[in-house]
Amino acid sequence: MMQSVVSSLSTTNTSNKTLRWLANTLYRKDNLFLLLLLTPPLLWFGVVYLGSLFALLWQSFYTFDSFSMLVTPDLTLENYRSLFDATNFDIILRTLDMAVSVTIATALIGFPIAYYMTRYGSPAEKGFFYVAVILPMWASYIVKAYAWTVILSQQGVLYWCIHHLGLMSALNYILQIPNIGGNTLATSNIGRVIVFTYIWLPFMILPIQAALERVPSNLLQASADLGAKPAQTFRKILFPLVFPGVVAGSIFTFSLTLGDYIIPQLVGPSGLFIGTMVYTMQGSVGNIPLAAAFTVVPIILVSIYLAMAKRAGAFDAL
Repeated sequence: MMQSVVSSLSTTNTSNKTLRWLANTLYRKDNLFLLLLLTPPLLWFGVVYLGSLFALLWQSFYTFDSFSMLVTPDLTLENYRSLFDATNFDIILRTLDMAVSVTIATALIGFPIAYYMTRYGSPAEKGFFYVAVILPMWASYIVKAYAWTVILSQQGVLYWCIHHLGLMSALNYILQIPNIGGNTLATSNIGRVIVFTYIWLPFMILPIQAALERVPSNLLQASADLGAKPAQTFRKILFPLVFPGVVAGSIFTFSLTLGDYIIPQLVGPSGLFIGTMVYTMQGSVGNIPLAAAFTVVPIILVSIYLAMAKRAGAFDAL
């Protein structure tokens, strides 16, 4: 009994000494401690994320035999050449146009909301707006997308409101505009922009609101004291200071719209987007090389956009 107690105490002392030595070593060598902390996430990022991404990009050089419906490891650039075919290039332009339109729409709607939250809202109102902006993000993306298909239908609440406001003639005129309208709101590009704008709007409001919080209020007062009109103050002082926040929000709205494939299938006219094209080529046709080549397009577009955003100081506003 006595020997077991002594043995247990000896093991405990040895363990304590080892832990003390390890703690002292990590305390003296900060780089070693940092390396141990970063190794697991770097391994995950390097192996799981970048590894799978490079594997996908490598498959974009494979050959797809349309006769046998098989993918062979024969390297070719034909998949990238096919991106510039009229049909495929139209898909890229359609997706890019939608991403830009949604980004502009979210900025136009999000800026006034963020400005009121920052400059005029009381603490209670700010709390209400924060909840109102963030709460929709808790709901399922699929549920919101399907809900909008009902809202935009001819028997939906939006048509009911427009009818009772006497604006049906104006709506019919808008729906007749080429590349914007359609038979109904649910099958029009403007309806698709509405859905995208609603879903990504919180990602635009919050960066703008954070940028507005950093603008000193006495700066705007000084501008007014010096005789500047409100429009001049906004154009020459406020907007240049808040512009990095707008660009920061646009990073989310632009990139998320660029890769989305669910909303284009539920709302709007027929026509593939990049996301739906990748889904179709890989899931239905089995043409993985062409699907992989299409994934390169948003990677390049987002990389260019991020480089432009960095020059605009957007990363400092995140």
